[in-house]
Amino acid sequence: MSASEDSTAQPAPAGQPKAGDRRRARALAMQGLYQRHFSKSSITDIESEFIVDNDMSKVDTAYFRDLLRGVHREQAELDRLLEPFLDRPIHEVDAIELAIVRLGTYELKHRLDVPYKVVINEGIEMAKKFGGTEGHKFVNSLLDKLSHRLRLAEIRPR
Repeated sequence: MSASEDSTAQPAPAGQPKAGDRRRARALAMQGLYQRHFSKSSITDIESEFIVDNDMSKVDTAYFRDLLRGVHREQAELDRLLEPFLDRPIHEVDAIELAIVRLGTYELKHRLDVPYKVVINEGIEMAKKFGGTEGHKFVNSLLDKLSHRLRLAEIRPR
């Protein structure tokens, strides 16, 4: 069990989302993006299906919606940001890993409230759980390189 999953961890301050709720939102958004990769269902239908079929009581639902809709809406732009760092054409990237790196790229670009190290770590953990054997290394490499492009001010020592 990681420290972030420790049941003795302090609750988030009032008004702040809990890390576990966001982690579950990321995982569901990634799964929704993966499903969208293979289906002709609209992103709205997928979102509705996930909200109905999953216990959302411990999920940051607003974050889930932002990630799912945002990645879908900006997929072409996110892919343009990713492509210079890929070692193969984007259509050859495993669908799970692609969903994870698109999601991480979206977070790096738009969710400045989430530290870049958290974005990278969450991507790695999802890749370990859902992806191929070495998928977490691919995700780590891509998100690390993107963080230097999208979050340079945060990375630079002060």
